[in-house]
Amino acid sequence: MAASISSAQARAKVARAARPKVYTPYSNWFYLPSAVIYGVLFIVPTFASLYFSLTRWSLFESKFIGLENFKLFFSEPQLVKGFTNTLIFAVVTSGTKVVLGLLLAVLLTSQIVARGYLRSVVFFPVLVSTIGVGITFTVLMNPEHGLINGALGTLGIDGPGWLTDPKYALLSVAAVDIWKGVGLATLIYIAGIVSIPREYMEAARVDGAGSWETFRRIVLPLSRPATVTVIILSLIGGLRSFELIWAMTRGGPGFTSDVIASVIYKQYQAGFYGLSTAGNVVLFLAVTAIVLPLSYFLNRKEVDL
Repeated sequence: MAASISSAQARAKVARAARPKVYTPYSNWFYLPSAVIYGVLFIVPTFASLYFSLTRWSLFESKFIGLENFKLFFSEPQLVKGFTNTLIFAVVTSGTKVVLGLLLAVLLTSQIVARGYLRSVVFFPVLVSTIGVGITFTVLMNPEHGLINGALGTLGIDGPGWLTDPKYALLSVAAVDIWKGVGLATLIYIAGIVSIPREYMEAARVDGAGSWETFRRIVLPLSRPATVTVIILSLIGGLRSFELIWAMTRGGPGFTSDVIASVIYKQYQAGFYGLSTAGNVVLFLAVTAIVLPLSYFLNRKEVDL
């Protein structure tokens, strides 16, 4: 089977290499609109944030104070807890989305009844407002009157305080985030699986490979680009998480489910605008420091394969 797959891969590479590449004299100008939009919406706000993080500012005035905001931010007592919770939330949600997204994509690309309907059901939570999802699950997870504990009670199980118990609050929000975001991961995996050349599947079938062997030797390695995309997108989303956590727990009970973004928002609410801007810069640098090396490593391994 391996020889058949290798020959099919070789034929596909030759076909790609034979495709003509077309260039036009003014093709680079097509990048100009995107560059302008990128500069206005990303480059300018980034440098403005860097400047205002070095000031004590309000809507009408600002005073340059150097690195004082960063010193004050790193002396924030809840910073370590916020960083820890952010990493836990990002790793749990991104890892689970990768596993569930792949399994659901394999299921939804197989020959099953109502496949199109099930795809819509899985993707639907992605379209729902994050705040709306947070409010809905806050009601459902109410320890006394919520539907979830009510259903568990009928089975003789005493449900916990999903959002009021410090042991469960962060993981409960993470579970809701997974429910909301796994549809996008599934969609990306479906696109990756559907793009696998059918010759590989046929070669595996001719060689007598079963479903597990086909998944392990063909689907899993050839859907690696989709895996890299899901990991990067879900990890960035997890590190920047705020709306769902704020809608469901506001960082509570106490500070047990605070993440970096909620710590920054609480500083903004207190009127420390320069301090919160410095926190945003720190969060941006932290996300960049984690995601860029990981993206380089994953894409390099993909090229090596």
